[in-house]
Amino acid sequence: MAKILEVKYEHQADARVCEVAHKSQADLCWHEVHYPAQASGDAIWFMVAYANQATFKVLRVKHASLADLKIFKVATPEEAGWNTKDHLLIGRLGK
Repeated sequence: MAKILEVKYEHQADARVCEVAHKSQADLCWHEVHYPAQASGDAIWFMVAYANQATFKVLRVKHASLADLKIFKVATPEEAGWNTKDHLLIGRLGK
């Protein structure tokens, strides 16, 4: 299950992410859930407050060229998933 922590400093992050404007630009479309048990795989995220709760830590960057992963938030879990089928981070977010 993907328990994601947003960190403030690059040295704390597992990856740099950039929220892109369009679904078609994203490597990963993700959906946020309200309970940890609802999180699954790489694309269904539960946001946590502490590092010891996280399966993956991200640093948000402003420009896609600086990102390891381009993401787009979707409204439903059915829309969530990888657009880039051979991305290096597949299987790492939800450990």
